[in-house]
Amino acid sequence: MPLKQTLGKPDTSGRLIKWTVDLSEYDISYLPRTTTKSPGPSRFRLRSNGGSPGGNSQNEKWLLHVDGSSTIQGSGASIVITSPEGEDLEFAIKFGFKASNNEAKYKALVAGMKMAHEVRARHLLAYSDSQLVLKQIEGVYEAKEKSMVQNIQQIAKLRTSFESFQIIQIPREENAKADCLSRLASALEDCRTRHITIQYLPNPRAALTV
Repeated sequence: MPLKQTLGKPDTSGRLIKWTVDLSEYDISYLPRTTTKSPGPSRFRLRSNGGSPGGNSQNEKWLLHVDGSSTIQGSGASIVITSPEGEDLEFAIKFGFKASNNEAKYKALVAGMKMAHEVRARHLLAYSDSQLVLKQIEGVYEAKEKSMVQNIQQIAKLRTSFESFQIIQIPREENAKADCLSRLASALEDCRTRHITIQYLPNPRAALTV
């Protein structure tokens, strides 16, 4: 199924937005970004075994690359979900409030896991370039901030939605796709041919407007 059709279906796009915006303690207002149609539009298929999307084989792992960025201009996060066929689904989330770099990376992981579940991924392999986030999730480092503890608890709950889940730390240079999206404002030229959904969070507890 073409990516555009997948996101254009009311049931699919609506659920994706709902799952993405429900980042535990606040909502996201959804602002679609129009992009120039590139030659040969990407196709994002939901594979199935026995008619069930998402696949049931360990070989059918979905990949999730996430990143977060906090600069003087603002904060944002990015999610790149790759299907077993190698097709990418990309999202950029812009925060309308100040967030630390680590918080942005946590929010990206939470949103990415929700999206992966919504497209019915069963086996998910996540990548992040944040050693702190991974070590806190694994319990090696103690998370003292309340917001970080809440994020860790939510991630622990979300991982039960998958038959298998693993998160791996990678060098920043190997996380280029997600890094590009998290720095969308400055890297827009490099991303101009991609189909990207941009969302805006006006404040931590903003009401959802679609």
